[in-house]
Amino acid sequence: MMIPRCNIRNIGISAHIDAGKTTLSERILYYTGKIHKIEEVDSGGATMDYMELEREKGITITSAAVTCFWGDKQINLIDTPGHVDFTIEVERSLRVLDGAIMVLCGVAGVQSQSITIDRQMKRYQVPRIAFINKLDRLGANPFRVVDALRGKLGLNPVVLQYPIGLEDEFVGVIDLIEMTANYFQGDNGEIWQKRPIPFELQQPAQIARDKLLDTISIHSEAMMAKLLAGEEIPQQMIWDAIRQGTLTLEFTPVLMGSAVKNKGVQNLLDAIALYLPSPIERGGVTVTDLAANKQVQVYPVQDAAVVAMAFKLIDDEFGQLTYTRLYSGVLKPGDKLYNSRTQKQVRVNRLVRIEVDKRQELEIAEPGEIVGLIGVNCASGDTLCSLGTKMSLEGIFIPEPVMTIAITPKSQEDIEKISKALQRFTSEDPTLHVTTDPESHKTLMSGMGELHLEIYLERMKREYHTEVYVGAPAVAYRETITQAANFDFTFKRQTGGAGQFAHVVGRLEPCEEAFIFENRVIGDEIPQQFIYACEQGFEDALKTGWLKGYPIMGVKVILSGGSYHSIDSHEMAFRFAARQGFEEAFAKAKPILLEPMMLLEVQTPSQFLGRIQGKLLARRALLLGSDTLDNDVVIHAEVPLAEMFGYSTEVRSLSQGMATFSMEFFEYRQLAENLMGQIL
Repeated sequence: MMIPRCNIRNIGISAHIDAGKTTLSERILYYTGKIHKIEEVDSGGATMDYMELEREKGITITSAAVTCFWGDKQINLIDTPGHVDFTIEVERSLRVLDGAIMVLCGVAGVQSQSITIDRQMKRYQVPRIAFINKLDRLGANPFRVVDALRGKLGLNPVVLQYPIGLEDEFVGVIDLIEMTANYFQGDNGEIWQKRPIPFELQQPAQIARDKLLDTISIHSEAMMAKLLAGEEIPQQMIWDAIRQGTLTLEFTPVLMGSAVKNKGVQNLLDAIALYLPSPIERGGVTVTDLAANKQVQVYPVQDAAVVAMAFKLIDDEFGQLTYTRLYSGVLKPGDKLYNSRTQKQVRVNRLVRIEVDKRQELEIAEPGEIVGLIGVNCASGDTLCSLGTKMSLEGIFIPEPVMTIAITPKSQEDIEKISKALQRFTSEDPTLHVTTDPESHKTLMSGMGELHLEIYLERMKREYHTEVYVGAPAVAYRETITQAANFDFTFKRQTGGAGQFAHVVGRLEPCEEAFIFENRVIGDEIPQQFIYACEQGFEDALKTGWLKGYPIMGVKVILSGGSYHSIDSHEMAFRFAARQGFEEAFAKAKPILLEPMMLLEVQTPSQFLGRIQGKLLARRALLLGSDTLDNDVVIHAEVPLAEMFGYSTEVRSLSQGMATFSMEFFEYRQLAENLMGQIL
């Protein structure tokens, strides 16, 4: 049975860690009939319990697209991790989604990670619904959260509900469009009842409804006319106006509830169907046509070449399953596709739809769908397209890793398992880098932070039953230059047979970008085929710096001239000469070290504020200010990553275990001279 594409919703759930995302996904699967028993996320840590959850229930909620049905709508739900170390997961998911649900905690409101997610949603222009969760918790105040959406994120929230009670008296929500009170009875809130609004809430609900109509009528002339004439406004007109404003990102519908208490989730499912876009409404995506070297728009039409993105890989007993978003064209089992990154051909053995732990075989996939491909060898983020075309959908922003650990196997038998695990993890996660230290021959694993690397070590233990010794973490410093310098390098080698000759002239300059190459060679001092070899040579030089062997960034290379020999010059000679010329100039350009700076947010009860700030200053932090949240204070600071090892233990002991913190990479910044001396 093919579902009309206007009835498909590709949506994701994003939130700050601990806002109740996994709990909400679990309820959505239950109410749509996908699972028959609700499992709770234990009160353990919020990142690992996903992995536990997957293990125990065999539902890959965190890493998967799950297809479920609500009324006549097919919802492809993608759950994204909440922790900042897994930013790439969120980026990648938002890239393939058409709409999103932003979950906020009714007590804490807009937190640091909510700000990051908001930035990502704006980057990919994803329409969203906000769901204020945990209204059953002590201190819950949805109106304060709405103010924060407006003040901190600059959104235009449109509140569609009014709570019936709060904290331990929270029993349901009033729908301000239908003007009914919604209650959720039964063991799991599955009996959804609509009753008249309680007398004491009629007035506040009416005020809230007037405010809602006032906000959205700006976008609907017909509604404005009816309001001015004092006429009743039909529900369909209100739904249409909200949908329109949501799709154009002019406003964000706000719903409320408590996932753990099974309240308000069915209304959220209705809102997904009513307000979030279908793949057709999201329109075209920008793709780079590598053959023509230009950007083109690709639309979700069937009679076009296939353009699809592999955004998630999962290994299981049947081999690799690749979650893929199809942007245009039609896919069938047996089709051959071209992977524009590896430049190889791949064959789709089978097409499946993922319905939690079941797989439904598909005969055809249409544009706008998210499906699983079996038998396709690729990495996450790869573009798959029809043979004869060369399209690339890349353009996911991939942050550089900032922390490295050295790992050694505990026993010889583990070597093969470890290399298998690392191969799989790096194809799943582009922010995880694995290299070998040329001096110690140890395996180096680099990632976005302590937690990121910890999770992969934990997964190695659980999924591959192998353990490693872990060296002390090291910070990924960078090298750069502070002034311009020239190079003029000649590479000449004469042996019995053919000789080697290459001569390059140019200069290095500091710049804002990571690396810029500019070719200013006039005439044929260096033939065109050798220019690319020179660029490769300069890129080779960036990998290991001159001061301490750290990668180089922030350098512009201008190649201005040189000479060649008609017989003895070839590409390798120019590549080598360019690298040597770069190193010669780099040494003269006053090189310095850069260190990664992190944005840190610590939330603590106010009585521990002084201690925590004092210790942060000792860690070379720059305090940016703080916000007050009831009895808690949120401290904002910039802090060098090098000073943050072991911080989780310290912050717990300073606050009797009550403070929490999150940090994300901010930028590279010059290292102080006295510290540079210590490192060098």
